[in-house]
Amino acid sequence: MTSPTKSLLIPAKRFVRQTGSFTWPQKPALASPRSDDVLPLSQLSKDLTRRIGAKSHIERNAFGPADVRIRRDRKIRNTESYKITVSPKGIEIFASDDAGAYYAVQTLRELLAIYGGKLPACKIEDWPDFPRRGIYHDCSRGKVPTLDTLKELAERLAHWKVNELQLYVENVFTFKRHPAIGRGYSPFTPEEILSLQDHCKRHHIRLVGSLASFGHMERILVLPQYRHLAELPGHMDYPGGTTLCPTDPRSIKFMEELYDEFVPLFEAEDFNVCCDETWELGEGRSKKWAERIGVGRLYLDFLKKIHRLCEKHGKRMNVWADIAMKYPKLLKRLPKDIVMLHWAYEKDSPEIARTKEIKQAGLPLVVCPGTSSSRTHGTRMPNAVDNVSRFAAAGRKYHAEGLLNTDWGNRGHRNFLAVSLHGFAHGAAHAWNGRAVDDKTFTETFCSHVFGRRDKRLANSLRLLGNTYLQCGAPRTNACSLSYILTEPLMPKKPDGHGQIDNVTKSGLRKIIEQLSDSQLWPALPKGTDRFEATAMREFALAARMSVLASRRALAGKELRAGKAVPSAELLKLTAQTHKMAKDFKTLWMARNKPSRLRYNLAMFREAEQECRKLARRQTCKSG
Repeated sequence: MTSPTKSLLIPAKRFVRQTGSFTWPQKPALASPRSDDVLPLSQLSKDLTRRIGAKSHIERNAFGPADVRIRRDRKIRNTESYKITVSPKGIEIFASDDAGAYYAVQTLRELLAIYGGKLPACKIEDWPDFPRRGIYHDCSRGKVPTLDTLKELAERLAHWKVNELQLYVENVFTFKRHPAIGRGYSPFTPEEILSLQDHCKRHHIRLVGSLASFGHMERILVLPQYRHLAELPGHMDYPGGTTLCPTDPRSIKFMEELYDEFVPLFEAEDFNVCCDETWELGEGRSKKWAERIGVGRLYLDFLKKIHRLCEKHGKRMNVWADIAMKYPKLLKRLPKDIVMLHWAYEKDSPEIARTKEIKQAGLPLVVCPGTSSSRTHGTRMPNAVDNVSRFAAAGRKYHAEGLLNTDWGNRGHRNFLAVSLHGFAHGAAHAWNGRAVDDKTFTETFCSHVFGRRDKRLANSLRLLGNTYLQCGAPRTNACSLSYILTEPLMPKKPDGHGQIDNVTKSGLRKIIEQLSDSQLWPALPKGTDRFEATAMREFALAARMSVLASRRALAGKELRAGKAVPSAELLKLTAQTHKMAKDFKTLWMARNKPSRLRYNLAMFREAEQECRKLARRQTCKSG
């Protein structure tokens, strides 16, 4: 019999096998006197019907016969901990709080997925590694998910025992006092935020607010009415710059107005002010003052103003740690209640080892790895796995209060939600019980639990999709070259132009085309699969097509740049494939997201399509 500890997607801390087994009856009774237990028991009931055809019923009582009974045990100190006893007579769950009971049922659902109608008798005792187990989801670089998508995602995250969700917001909110900020970006409304928060609460997830407050203000500063707040307009290829001028009193006044509308929506004590990557700091309007007191002190002074805004709203300030780590003397001078969100997205980043510096400074700490999805079609899976596991280990060693797994979407956010799900689940497993996670077999476990595929076929497909950044021969930091090549001109606009097409290898490109063109890569899912997972399978398939198309474009581009002819028929084929890809991309984008920056991506696809068509005509003229 397979070990349940190894087969669980989110491993339990203690599992003791007992004699015998429990067989689910055709009409299981699921019992608890607590109203909050109805939701997880309803989830279990649905799974019982889907997996073994059982027609269960929920009983609201504290006594009497039941196949599954939830009890409260105040001796269990951690509110998220639980105990499960599976015996031939039935299943008992013990927890001191609603959250622990919820997580116990999630483990029971996993056991049902593994064993079906006959569970091994056992005793389970379980608790999390980290109090905060979060996902940070980019909603500002392109995709703004619909409310339904976010609610569906929250349910999956809660099943994986994630208890915190943050949505990255730069400008995608409908500020009443500043309505121009979100215009044209399909911004969230207050009603949507509140509805999502209520849904998250039912699944024991804290919705923590997050708002760019210093750096990464480019989508606001580009607007004429806000350009006067910029530190250095026109820097870093952004017309309005990216960073607020910290010495201009109007900057903090502006942020106060945004906070007054945005921050009160969130019930969570924590609030993420971001304040990362302040690229132009001390280079523009504040340069003279920076030369006098130092750039680090300049940053600190403005950060303290943001801190006071958080205090005004009764929030505990969370901030990305990169600037403080750049000027490490700042760590000793920061208010001791500021939570440092320490991020690094490469598996071998030296920043992971620097986690101890934050701990030594006496500051609260959250470690922040990433899904490695940004600027890819299928993630950089090996990097993501190692990045999460190493950062989680550092977090345990230095007693971090949480693990926040980040998911970014730069350059129009072409990476689909599906390709991040593996990273979400893997991060969740390491946040709950990292020492028990088997990274080598995790992908198979993920495919079994999430998509109902117990063979290795889908797992192998996901690995191929997540390996293209290495296979193409030009591995990059925080990106895959194929993501750029999909829209990079086949012929450079400048005679001496150099791009990603020049970096990748022909042998690697041919291997990608061969591997990802297999029609058997994406198997059919079991009958009754939810729409969320069915859409994910379509996203995987299109992500593979995008990587194949990028590889074919790169091969053609290499020939053209070497002065060789590419048959017009092949260029026209690339034109047709790009057109079809763009059409399918639009369909899948709208399946989960608002329009937002869809037009931005479609415009780039059209440019690539038009270039291929022009080159084909040119080749036809030459051959004629």
